[in-house]
Amino acid sequence: MPPLVSVSTPPPSETPTPTETPSSPPTAKVADTLCTRVNQNLVQTTLAAPVVQIQPKGVPAEFGLPATYDVCQLGLSTSPNGPVLRIGVSVLPATPATLGAVRKAYDATKSEPVKPVELGQAGFGTSKFVVFLLDGKVYKVSGPAATLAKYVVLGNEVLQQVPGLPDAAPLITRPDCERGSSKADKVLGAPAMVRRDSETAVGDLVCGWVTATGVLYTGVRRVADAEAVIAPVRKAPTSESVPLGDEGYVDTATGRGIIRVGTDKIVDLVPLPAGKADKDDMVAFALAMSPLYTR
Repeated sequence: MPPLVSVSTPPPSETPTPTETPSSPPTAKVADTLCTRVNQNLVQTTLAAPVVQIQPKGVPAEFGLPATYDVCQLGLSTSPNGPVLRIGVSVLPATPATLGAVRKAYDATKSEPVKPVELGQAGFGTSKFVVFLLDGKVYKVSGPAATLAKYVVLGNEVLQQVPGLPDAAPLITRPDCERGSSKADKVLGAPAMVRRDSETAVGDLVCGWVTATGVLYTGVRRVADAEAVIAPVRKAPTSESVPLGDEGYVDTATGRGIIRVGTDKIVDLVPLPAGKADKDDMVAFALAMSPLYTR
């Protein structure tokens, strides 16, 4: 595949807002994100998608180390559970070392081998994603299986739409999540530089705290059989029981907390990097946060 060289272009002009009559209902505005900016026809033809739909509701951040991403996504089918194209932007400043750490973390999963791509200052990808560095941010474009060449095309489109994109606020918080902030500071060893609170498509609360060296977040999985999901955790030698929900545990090796609520709900409380959080601090954090998910 011949190398594709990115070409900088001016930011797209703003689309005029239709004038409303006094009697017309207010129009809901979709936030200005890379998903609203990219050429939807290009996405549709590149991925051979039947449709491309902007999903107006916010998507929870993708928490992780060495990078946590603010994410938007485009639906690629008419099904609510169909494939999506996700576009992520790192929430903390990034360097070539950050990109190298992202690649090292991916390589550790032993998934499809990556190849370098000419996007931004440097990048890599597979048949399912590209990741690249540009002006102090890491960008990630991911979706259904296609080819690396197709994801390079989509990465180039994202790259051209970056100029003028508003910076996300460092602190995006919800009052309910504040109940855990002081405990989160203890787990992380410092106050959060970035906060990312939100909710899932079904309304479950997501709370997240991010520092330069650590991440702590809570979330919910809706599952068919919660007892079957938690059974291996219950039997693990490193699991320590905590009196939360219908049953709860903190893993003394990783620090991760897990709570079962009824038959279909699993609550995750995840510190990263794994194994660095103090167990007692995680138990205190879990006790503070559990009422949000068990009441």
